[in-house]
Parts: sequence; structure tokens; C-alpha cells
Amino acid sequence: MSRGLRIWPLLPGTLRYEKTLSTRNRGHGKLIDAPILAYLIETSNGRILYDVGCDYRKLADPALRASYFDSMRPQVEPPSMQEGQRIPHYLTQLGLSPSDIDIVFISHLHFDHVGGVCDLEGCEVHIQADELTAAQTGSDGSVFADELVNADQWRKKTGEYLVAPGVHAIASPGHTAGHMSLFIELQRGRPVILCGDAADLRENLVEEIAPGCCWQDNDALALTSIRKLKALARDENAQLWPSHDMDFFLSLPEFPAWRD
Repeated sequence: MSRGLRIWPLLPGTLRYEKTLSTRNRGHGKLIDAPILAYLIETSNGRILYDVGCDYRKLADPALRASYFDSMRPQVEPPSMQEGQRIPHYLTQLGLSPSDIDIVFISHLHFDHVGGVCDLEGCEVHIQADELTAAQTGSDGSVFADELVNADQWRKKTGEYLVAPGVHAIASPGHTAGHMSLFIELQRGRPVILCGDAADLRENLVEEIAPGCCWQDNDALALTSIRKLKALARDENAQLWPSHDMDFFLSLPEFPAWRD
């Protein structure tokens, strides 16, 4: 069977926010430091990026930084991101460039997952149609309208599908309207499920706690997705990788090391 070969965990920045944003009705007043994650996946049929972090320009310019992020305080601090954490910098260290990326797979359209797409001009971007439609309503404060400006050029997908040999798109709505996770078969190790923000923390998975932010407050849908991912992991003997858990991130191979 053709399988995904390697996964490189990338750290395009960090975010400090009130824990209740990750665990519904838990953690009021408690600030946590969370990784902003992206993943480079090498398959037998090309390379995939799962999420791309923030738009560095909004953080490097003090005026833009204030314009986009000051209103989120004190619940969310502006992301911390260095020039060297931009996706092209990671690619360069591997002898690659954006032109070597075959698919940019966006889990959902919050700024810390899609903003960096501006550094990947010309790449094929996959997004769920439901996710894009909901984001374009302007009702989600974590979506920046200017980051959707080229969305008419993206590949709009509906439901689950085979992204590449050994890499499967898994519907996991709830945090957002069209949130997607990714199931990856590895060459040597157990399969991996990139949960995205369907599960920010291990706590979401272990205790089946919905994310603090759910699309239209539909925490039942978010819990259904958590249970779906857990069932898939049991059936396939797969690992579940949460998206904003610092302790979990520190357990992963440190770039440029990879998991295969």
C-alpha cells in the first residue's frame, strides 16, 4: 500500500490565551502558552502542508499588530512569531521552496491556521466549501477577511476525500463549520491523526471536552467530532495529535527531525 512517508512538525509561532478558549467552561482566568502548529507531509505522490500559521506581516508591523490583535486582549495576546518561523524558512532548511509544495490543506480559516498562505503564492490550496461560506459571513472574529481575498483561486472541497496516497481528509466540524482533520498512514510507525482545532489539548480528547469556541455554539457537534476521531484512532491503531498542547508539541521530533 502507498503510504505517507514522513511528517515534519513545524512551529510558526506561539499564542498565549485564556484556557477556556480550548476547554469549554473550564479554565476561566488561566492563561496558557500554546504552540501554533503546521505540518509538512511527504508522500509517495508529493508534499502537503497541513495549515500554515499566521501572516507574519500583521505581527512585524506595530500598527497592523495593534489593528488586528489589540481587540482580542486580554483573553488572547497577539501571537509571538519570528521571521525565521515563516513557512518558507522551514522549507529552505530542507532544501525546498514553496514551489515544491503540491497541496496546502487548510483545516479551518482562523488566522493562526491560514494567515501564512500569503507566503505560499502559487500553491494549490484546499478548503472545505462549508468552511469558506461560513467564514465569509464575517461572524467569526478569528477570521480576517483579507486572508480570504484569493479564496476564489482555492480548491473548494465537499466532505471527506483522499488527499494523496495514504493521506485522508476527515470531516471534524464543530469548532468551525467545515473543520477538517487529516489521517496519515506512515511508512514505519502507527498512523497519525492531525486533529487540528477539533482538539486543542489532550484534555479535549481524554475527557471529551468540547473546544471553548464552537461554531454557532454547537458544542454537541464538536463533541461528536472528538468521539469520531477517537473511534477512528481505536479502529486504526492511530495516534491523535492535538493542535495547541505545548507539552504534546515538546514530545514531537524537533525540526528538522521528522516522524515516519
